[in-house]
Amino acid sequence: MLQKTRFLLLSILGGLLLSAGWFAPTTIFIFFAWVPLLFIEEHISKSEVIRKKKLKLIGYSYLSFFTWNICVTWWIYYASFGGAAMAIVCNPIFMTVTFMIWHNLKQRIHKTWAIWLLIPIWLGYEYGHTLWDLTWSWLVLGNAFAFNHNWVQWYEFTGTSGGSLWVLIVNILIYKLIKNKNYSLQSILKPAIALLLPIVLSYSILSTSIPEDNNSGKYKTVVVQPNVDPYNDKFYFEPAVQLHKLLNQINGKIDSTVDFLVLPETYLTENFIEGKENESYSLHFLRDSILKKYPKLTIITGANTFHVYNTNETPSSTSRKDETSGEYFDVFNTGLQLNEEGISYYHKSKLVPGVERMPFPMIFKPLESLAINLGGTMGSLGVQDKRAVFYSHNKKVCIAPVICYESAYSDYVADYVENGANLIFIITNDGWWENTPGHRQHLAYSRLRAIETRREIARCANTGISCFVTPYGDIEQATTYWEPAVISKNMTPNDKQTLFVKFGDIISYSSSISAILLFIWSQILRFKKS
Repeated sequence: MLQKTRFLLLSILGGLLLSAGWFAPTTIFIFFAWVPLLFIEEHISKSEVIRKKKLKLIGYSYLSFFTWNICVTWWIYYASFGGAAMAIVCNPIFMTVTFMIWHNLKQRIHKTWAIWLLIPIWLGYEYGHTLWDLTWSWLVLGNAFAFNHNWVQWYEFTGTSGGSLWVLIVNILIYKLIKNKNYSLQSILKPAIALLLPIVLSYSILSTSIPEDNNSGKYKTVVVQPNVDPYNDKFYFEPAVQLHKLLNQINGKIDSTVDFLVLPETYLTENFIEGKENESYSLHFLRDSILKKYPKLTIITGANTFHVYNTNETPSSTSRKDETSGEYFDVFNTGLQLNEEGISYYHKSKLVPGVERMPFPMIFKPLESLAINLGGTMGSLGVQDKRAVFYSHNKKVCIAPVICYESAYSDYVADYVENGANLIFIITNDGWWENTPGHRQHLAYSRLRAIETRREIARCANTGISCFVTPYGDIEQATTYWEPAVISKNMTPNDKQTLFVKFGDIISYSSSISAILLFIWSQILRFKKS
């Protein structure tokens, strides 16, 4: 009974230490967070008296991961009960399966160095979890440093996966130090150096950084936070109401020196068909009320748009059928650019499972009506294959139109930059989560995207926190939650590509391949044993 209580306490402690990583004053605890679970695994593995070892280890590891998930992401409940259940209940299952794959391999190899195999297996899991329909990248270990971004300026070389690698290496070294009970100076130096060296490197990068002298100049960008209640107001007002409020809000804030006006995700609440923009009241309003007065201005905003398939087009797996006309159509959460030259579209393609997309639509399409209604549409939204970018009038500014949830994916945002983006605009609607840690976590992840790409970011939220982010992750002019605001800055494009953008997420790619090979090896060892 005493042993069971000890294991339960260690499991909960591990989850609490992992959770502490997502709060700025306590991020350091993430370097100790895996130690309790590693001790539980070691003790159960070697015990001669514990029965049903695997079942017990599954229970303790699930408890630890569940504690982590619920402490960090409990706020999802405000937006979607189903989404909260997926993140808080199902996500620990995926983590537990990954941990057990490593445990089984470690048992079959039966070597002391097998503990290090946790690294490629876990990193492979983190990357794989970003690729499928149940994707959830919020608790990638490297994301914890969004709250202490000056520790990870080297993300421009490795991306967020470098932070996950760092966390696991230090945890294993500390675990081995405690396990061996050898507290000599030499033994203590290993984890100490592993912990401190990346931080020293990061501050060295900061101390030697030189502001970019970009010949393409600076571009004045105005960000509008309208602060409309997404539950009770946003999708129930007539489009004219919000648009006239916009004119009042930007009165005196827009002049001929402004290059970009940024409005949030799904700001235009009037759904319209792509290709039939002339029928849209909202687009006519923006042209007649703003662009005619400032012809050099570019407006970037969000909307829900439709694509109607022609008879010679093959409908996508997310398409729906209009029972009246018999036509198939897709609905998109769209980022759009509007200026005197015309209109450009980008369709959000990292969709929130169970909210914007029914997972595995080819299989579960009949259930898509159960998707949560957020943003004025129901059912699975459509996506596009490539990251589209928006170009300014002079073609010197190339904008990455990142929409909401997409900003939590490091390699995904890097794809925009690889396609030429020299500035990043994040448009989002963080009001779904109310005044909880959710919108602050979402904001913090923008810091990591700035460091990985060394791009300035303009972040525009319906409500939440709108701001500008420097290429080194510093937040400027942050707005207050649940207050309308207008902020502006002269932004400097950067055309240089970081190593992370140029070569991709090498750590994740190599870890994924290694994890697959290790899993195959594990099955071979299992077959030989049998």
